[in-house]
Amino acid sequence: MSRTRLLNNKKGMSLVEIMVVIAIIGVLMTVIAVNVTGYLDDANASATKIEINNIEKALAAYSYKHKGKYPTTGEGLDAAKKYFPNNETPTDAWGAPFQYFAPGTHGNHDYEIISLGKDGKEGGEDSNADILSWDMRD
Repeated sequence: MSRTRLLNNKKGMSLVEIMVVIAIIGVLMTVIAVNVTGYLDDANASATKIEINNIEKALAAYSYKHKGKYPTTGEGLDAAKKYFPNNETPTDAWGAPFQYFAPGTHGNHDYEIISLGKDGKEGGEDSNADILSWDMRD
């Protein structure tokens, strides 16, 4: 066999084959992204609940130093700022500030802390659901 004939027998991938491979990769990436997004939403909700617990500990320290009183709604969480790490008022996992009310309006609570969830709007379901401090306590 001559050298030219050997070179002409080399086969490559056709454009259709390349497009099929790209389509398969795209489908796999979509499936992975959908599954990972669900876990990320759950992780953000868990991180926000942990942050609410941390805020409650800081408010307990504030209350101890202020003879059993908590910051008012008007004062907000900024009044207890020095009890938070880095003296900064925390935000939820989506970067939004927590809503704070004192005294609480749901049950007999001294205060209430609310995260509006992923969508930043009141109400919602799943990852968009509000995270409420009184639901975590009861």
